[in-house]
Amino acid sequence: MNKILLILALFFTLLACSVFQAPSLPTPFPTSTVPPSPTVPPPPPLRSLAEEKGFWIGSAVSYEYLHTDSIYRDLLAREFNLLATENDLKFGPVHPEPDRYDFEGGDALVAFAQANGMAVRGHTLVWDWQNPDWLVEGNYTRDELISILREHIYTVVGRYRGQIAAWDVVNEALDADGNLGDTFWLRGIGPEYIPLAFQWAHEADPDAQLFYNEQAAERMNAKSDGVYALVKGLRDRGIPIHGVGMQMHVDLNAAPPPGEVAANMARLGELGLEVHITEMDVRVGSEITPEQLHRQAVIYQDDCLDSGVCHSLELTDLIFR
Repeated sequence: MNKILLILALFFTLLACSVFQAPSLPTPFPTSTVPPSPTVPPPPPLRSLAEEKGFWIGSAVSYEYLHTDSIYRDLLAREFNLLATENDLKFGPVHPEPDRYDFEGGDALVAFAQANGMAVRGHTLVWDWQNPDWLVEGNYTRDELISILREHIYTVVGRYRGQIAAWDVVNEALDADGNLGDTFWLRGIGPEYIPLAFQWAHEADPDAQLFYNEQAAERMNAKSDGVYALVKGLRDRGIPIHGVGMQMHVDLNAAPPPGEVAANMARLGELGLEVHITEMDVRVGSEITPEQLHRQAVIYQDDCLDSGVCHSLELTDLIFR
């Protein structure tokens, strides 16, 4: 894994350098008479190192940028073996009207991934945010909401059956104390919306890996305890769930202690679940130095690569302008 750490450091250094413009020289330097040093070969792509370990390395991807920016496309295809749908398959964008779905973005992302030998993570089927107005303002009964959600999951997951390897089925259902949050779906259906969503996703694509995805639940705290209790309860009931997504939005100077993250991952692994880092960003501020980028890469390694139960690391996005 040290090779992956080195390449991560180089990768983020290159991304950082791409946002700066080198200053112009005041006067030309004289021509050097020293023979040039041998050319150093470029580091191997991240994906080739990850694939040696049976590991996914990926990023959230937006159709908006994918179809307009060749640099963005080339970087994704070269470095990553996993593509996560950033917004295009969320409820609002993909199901903007009661009887209409818009799969333009999702289809394009899946096609790009297939053309470049990348797996796909679908994000997300059930969330309290980015729901369409027709849904949240519809004053539907509980039975009507159950029917709407079931049809939505069957339609979206079914369309990509066999093409999307993993789904974030339910996203951010808990509050800071680890209890079920006051969400649209909890108010409309009740706690059963969570197991129902997993069951319907499994029926729509029995081969897809199904994940519960949560923020600020990486370290050992009340929220991660709530995640553990939720997914253990689903497992105990025989509900099809295969893993937990830890989002990992952290700051360079306030990252969760690696020991706590490892302990949290280990207890989830003991339930027979995988852990994926699904939206990772390690914020370094506006003044970026090589030392900060090295510390950033170490956090990436500590929080996933050394755990033994974490099999995927995805960036929240590629920002390189």
